[in-house]
Amino acid sequence: MSIRLRLTLLYIGILALTLITFSVVLYVLQSQATLGATRATLERQAREYVTLARRFPMRPEMLAMPGTLPGRWMQVRSLDGKVIRRTPDLSDTTLPLSEAGWRAVQAGVPWFETAVVDNESLLIYSQLIGSAERMGEIVQIAVPITERENALATLRMLLIAGDALIILAAFAIGWVLAGAALEPIHRITQTAQAIGAERDFRRRIQHQGPNDEVGQLATMLNTMLSELERAYRQVEQALETQKRFVADASHELRTPLTTIRGNIELLRNDLPLEPQERADILADTKEEIERLIRLVNQLLLLARADAGRPLHCDTVPLKPLIEDACRQIHALAPQRTISTDQVHDVSVWADRDALKQVLLILLDNARVHTPARATISVSTTVAANHATITIRDTGPGIPPDVLPHVFERFYRGDVSRHGGGAGLGLAIAKELIEGQGGSIAVQSTVGQGTAFTLTLPLSSP
Repeated sequence: MSIRLRLTLLYIGILALTLITFSVVLYVLQSQATLGATRATLERQAREYVTLARRFPMRPEMLAMPGTLPGRWMQVRSLDGKVIRRTPDLSDTTLPLSEAGWRAVQAGVPWFETAVVDNESLLIYSQLIGSAERMGEIVQIAVPITERENALATLRMLLIAGDALIILAAFAIGWVLAGAALEPIHRITQTAQAIGAERDFRRRIQHQGPNDEVGQLATMLNTMLSELERAYRQVEQALETQKRFVADASHELRTPLTTIRGNIELLRNDLPLEPQERADILADTKEEIERLIRLVNQLLLLARADAGRPLHCDTVPLKPLIEDACRQIHALAPQRTISTDQVHDVSVWADRDALKQVLLILLDNARVHTPARATISVSTTVAANHATITIRDTGPGIPPDVLPHVFERFYRGDVSRHGGGAGLGLAIAKELIEGQGGSIAVQSTVGQGTAFTLTLPLSSP
């Protein structure tokens, strides 16, 4: 059952209950009012008769005088039930009195009852005059109530027919009004279905009405669509990044594996090779295997970062860590000078191993891009609540069009990345430094060099 039909039926049910209650109350009130008026008329006529009987006790013909009300039938019975007098309009008709009426009247209680006399519905009032011990009389006064019953029947039919017509008309009107009230919700439903079918989260629900419940629903759904659009874009970007990552990783892995397989096939063929040539093949194979190991380690490190594994941050003395990383890089390139004169002895809040990995990546990147016998400088600055580490080289620099992409995975510019790496080092550094609550930035000038800046929070005293 639709909401429209339920609302219409609820509205009709309330209206029908109200109309039926009103009609019943109106009918009962009208019936009681007319019955009360008729009874009051009969009692008044009985009092008039008692007054006449007391004034003219020996003149019973007074019953037929104009003093009696016209159109009212009256008769007098003795206590033994015999009719002793009646008004001319009764002719030979006798007004009945039931057994219960006899007992009530003889006990001095006035009695009303209805009866059909000569096909005429009558309301009969019976009252004792005098007392039973003193041979009183019973006066009976009747009034036709056929017109009253016909009027009540007409009223009853009018109320039933009117209520039925009103309910039918109200059902039609309620159906139309419910449809008009639910039309915005119907449009919202259609729009939502279209958005779901087309996956077009850029669409919005158009609502021109007031800011009522429907307007609030439209606003809430539009807000939800905005969040869905943002999440959908993020998922699309993540999927695209993942596809690119898999493709680049496959490419990077395929190159060393192809070289290794070619060298192995060359050695298996037992071709006459010079000792130096054989040594070169083995050295080349070893270099490709080491490159493959480095690439796999970098991919595992990125996978851990993408999995959101939390880093264990603690107080880390900065100067000893920087000097340790610089010694390791200097061992790989003894001809290059690494200056740490401007490194402050402060402590930062970081993960020691992750921070050292970032320093090694940036120092190795500087080593690759710095000419022989050039200087790599490492410096720190301390602010109110953070420390900044700057690693500067004097290499060829990074072109402006390449600079925004240096932290992307597998990205290698023509100048900024030409050392044979897989293009993962700076991406790993960015993931690790942000995982410690820090940030990384780069500044570069072509022909002058590049500076990478790390910012980390200071350890609390």
